[in-house]
Amino acid sequence: MIGRSTHGDGAEPASEPDANADAGTAAGADSAAGVGPVPFARHGRQRSTGPARTLVTGLGLGLAVLLVSSLAVVGIAVSDVATSLKPGIVLPGDTVSAGGPAPQIGAIDGGVNLLLVGSDSGEGDPAYGPRGEHLGDVTALLHISNDHTRASIVSFPRDLFVTIPACAASPTESAPGTDGGFTDKLNTALADGGLGCTVATITKLTGQNIPFAAEIEFNGVIAMSDAVGGVPVCVAEPIQDAYTGTFLSAGEHVLSGGDALQFLRTRHGLSTGSDLARIGNQQAFLASLVRTITSNGVLNNPLTLYSLAKAASSNMRLSTSLQHVDTLVSIALALRGMDLAQISFLQYPVDEVDGGLVARTADAMVLFTALAADAPVQVGGQLGPASEAAPGAPSAPPVASVAPVPSAGPAATGAPSSVPTALPGPVAVTLPPSITGQTAAEQTCAVGRTLVNQ
Repeated sequence: MIGRSTHGDGAEPASEPDANADAGTAAGADSAAGVGPVPFARHGRQRSTGPARTLVTGLGLGLAVLLVSSLAVVGIAVSDVATSLKPGIVLPGDTVSAGGPAPQIGAIDGGVNLLLVGSDSGEGDPAYGPRGEHLGDVTALLHISNDHTRASIVSFPRDLFVTIPACAASPTESAPGTDGGFTDKLNTALADGGLGCTVATITKLTGQNIPFAAEIEFNGVIAMSDAVGGVPVCVAEPIQDAYTGTFLSAGEHVLSGGDALQFLRTRHGLSTGSDLARIGNQQAFLASLVRTITSNGVLNNPLTLYSLAKAASSNMRLSTSLQHVDTLVSIALALRGMDLAQISFLQYPVDEVDGGLVARTADAMVLFTALAADAPVQVGGQLGPASEAAPGAPSAPPVASVAPVPSAGPAATGAPSSVPTALPGPVAVTLPPSITGQTAAEQTCAVGRTLVNQ
């Protein structure tokens, strides 16, 4: 059912105009791409100031490396990290209590779906400016294959129109709950019903079962980038963004702390100035973060690993299903040693419309059918917006066996998705061109623009 929520509209901050304000209606492309009709609904609530685009999409991999330290410093890290965890958040249908039995430490059995959400609350820190509602700023789904040889991180744009389901109130998150049944932007789900509501919304959109979830705040970005000694980033064309204070010349930069945070925030400083370009920029940063962690001896340095574990745990809120350190470590062990070429950062396929984005549902079904079947996926399009291959960087390795792209009929935007059926055989699926992204092995550069071109 399409309706509207009972919350009042908000205004985009004057300091950072909405990325979709000038987006034209993609009327002609909807039927061809399998895009549902654009609903009559209010736009998502906007922030009072431009928020940080946190590195949440990397926490799926960060969780592996960060919390492996619980094994490296047994007797110290495990107990200390455990006491740093904030109170758990109960997800819809969650049967695991924070005090219930946990698995023995070892790689988790089978595959994993874990939703990662970055919020714009700022945790009351005045450095981030005044905050209004507790909106979701970054939403990404980490999928680990059953045999632990592959991982995919799918990023969902905050301005994507979705159907908000009925969600219970979450007093610990100051979320009032909602009767659902209306269409709104994805970032409002966190304010409506907390982390559990965001999980329910993505489950409804994708048809995936998501038993684990985590939310991170701004301070986690600074702490994590500091813990690894900075993350190298390549800039192909200068980035100039007066809104975030990001000014980077062409070339390579090693970013940490607030500089890393601002790099992940920038939108106006990128070539297209869009929120989709910002996601592509984040994916390039996260791929570099993974390479840094795996190539600089971080995995063999207990002190650095411990710092990363503390940075993650003390700035995250976890679902009760993740409250046991044993569970965190078991997911970490499933990821440790994974080939970088088998770690994919993907962007959920969308089209721009007036005031937001709508799903390309047929293309999205190809992706989630493959993930549900535990099939390898291959990016069939291009790198994310505002990204290009680094000079001399090797191209993505070819996939030996590729399944044809299945067709899917159009569906309404935000409509419930049935659980995809399995594909026969362990063959790789080439994704539609609308699904952009890269692997962790690919070295890319951000394509910026100067102030005079904005």
